[in-house]
Amino acid sequence: MEALAAQFRSYNGCIRLLMIQQFAINTAFYMLMPYLAAHLADGLGMAAWAVGLVLGVRNLTQQGMFLIGGTLADRLGYKPVIVAGCVLRTFGFGLLGFVSSLPALVVASAATGFAGALFNPAVRAYLAQEAGERRVEAFAAFNVFYQAGMFVGPLVGLALLAFDFRLICSVAAVLFLALTVIQLRRMPARRGTPSAEPGGVLADWRKVIANRPFLLFALAMIGSYVLSFQVYLALPLQAQRAVPHSGDAVTTALFAVSAAVAVAGQLKITAWARARWSSQRAIVYGIGFMGAAFLPLLMDAGPATRGAGPLAWIAALTPLFAAVTLLGLGTAMVYPFEMDTVVSLAGGRLVATHYGLYNTVAGVGITLGNLTTGVIWDAAERLGHPELTWWVLATTGAFCAGCVGLLARSGRLAPRPEPELTAMAS
Repeated sequence: MEALAAQFRSYNGCIRLLMIQQFAINTAFYMLMPYLAAHLADGLGMAAWAVGLVLGVRNLTQQGMFLIGGTLADRLGYKPVIVAGCVLRTFGFGLLGFVSSLPALVVASAATGFAGALFNPAVRAYLAQEAGERRVEAFAAFNVFYQAGMFVGPLVGLALLAFDFRLICSVAAVLFLALTVIQLRRMPARRGTPSAEPGGVLADWRKVIANRPFLLFALAMIGSYVLSFQVYLALPLQAQRAVPHSGDAVTTALFAVSAAVAVAGQLKITAWARARWSSQRAIVYGIGFMGAAFLPLLMDAGPATRGAGPLAWIAALTPLFAAVTLLGLGTAMVYPFEMDTVVSLAGGRLVATHYGLYNTVAGVGITLGNLTTGVIWDAAERLGHPELTWWVLATTGAFCAGCVGLLARSGRLAPRPEPELTAMAS
């Protein structure tokens, strides 16, 4: 923690604000979202298809609008887009707690999703511009605050849930409202570097899409996002299989361990990797590590039934917690170098638009990857070979790492010339 505090103090006030803001954003988001499905189904008595619709609209709106959000950030400046995103989250979260009709819930969910599409690319582009040559270490510290919010949010939400779900929504909305006021008063206005060639929005999009090294990198990185998302899919399913009577508690512990690994180890992992490897090599090794994280699950000893002795519990849970720990370490190794590579491949221009398209590609990949993982899981269960899922995920990591490695060796991931790194007021 001392190292984090020292590094935090070494940044200017704008970067510190962005990091604290991200902690607050994730705390508010994760205090509400894990409990929304239960509120819709049990509290409001909605059918499963309606619950899926409300949740799906949020995800689709966010993933599908990232490019719009990034473009607006490059066109209008980072501050107004970040502020607009927080205003939308204030509205969306407040509405979720006090409406019960399906159309109103869909509107609230869409507002919440579009809010994320607005401020996510803008925040990352803003941080990259402010950090300059310290981008890698700045993104490492940023991820600590990001993960800490993911850790704290569900705990705060669980405590508030003891009173009322509407209280969770109200507190989350108030947090975003407070962020909006702070941003308006304290956040400096910044504008990213535009394209070197004048043109409209479509010209900007064509330029980003025509950036072949960037697009190839985004496609190659899809596998890493599919792997990291297994904290939400395959690992909870394995927790239910390993300890059927305590699966939910184990899943909560998995989230806690995943966040704790990043909070405790991110800065050391980044410094260690940076001292030994190039950014591209760190990404390759980190993704390979993420794929290898699923190999301990090949030692699955079967479910620990209620009343089983401590050895049965240890045998059932050790591979699971080993997997989430290794996955967290690999993700922490990849993230700051990955974020820096996006800026490098953008040549420092239209950075938010590049981040927007990058997030959209990742989102589509996660959706398809989750569908595929679910199909493989079901097929492996029917065949009586659950280990097939872990082999496929481990192979995905090796393939993704190989693709990034090939791009690096071909020279396509070499940094492009960037404009002068100066903070430009909008």
